[in-house]
Amino acid sequence: MKIYLAGSVPKGKQEESEFYNWRVDYADKMSKFIDAEFLDPIDREIDESNSMEIVGHDCKMIKECDLVVVNATKKLGAGTSQEMVVAKYFKKPVVTVLPKDTHHRRSNIIFYSTPIEDWIHPFINVFSDFVVESVEGIEKIKDNLFTTKPKDITIVDDAVNFVS
Repeated sequence: MKIYLAGSVPKGKQEESEFYNWRVDYADKMSKFIDAEFLDPIDREIDESNSMEIVGHDCKMIKECDLVVVNATKKLGAGTSQEMVVAKYFKKPVVTVLPKDTHHRRSNIIFYSTPIEDWIHPFINVFSDFVVESVEGIEKIKDNLFTTKPKDITIVDDAVNFVS
């Protein structure tokens, strides 16, 4: 099994020196309950000035993986959100690690006079097949990961039709 680890990557030398490589931590924790090869989009050999090479590299790994795990513990960037859409394009299951009371998940928030007990950012919620609060939470759903049909890109049409 191959698991693609989607989430923040360091941008440039400055961020690289301060970057906590959460992928090592996630792979270590998941290795205890899933036998997998973990795919990391960080590639020191890639030409960072070539956008097609970067996007192609990441999309190819998503296409070849069996599961995408998204680290959404902090605010997601454009690349990570696009990786979620690409995963749906390739019909891959997406598990998003999203703890309560973080940037994209709020408890007891009020939108236009409507209280929401557990608000999850709508795009993250719709493009995820499962949302867990921690990487360890994946173990609780591992039996459902491949028995539940993953959402695919038609989720976009479903959302449009929902409001039509």
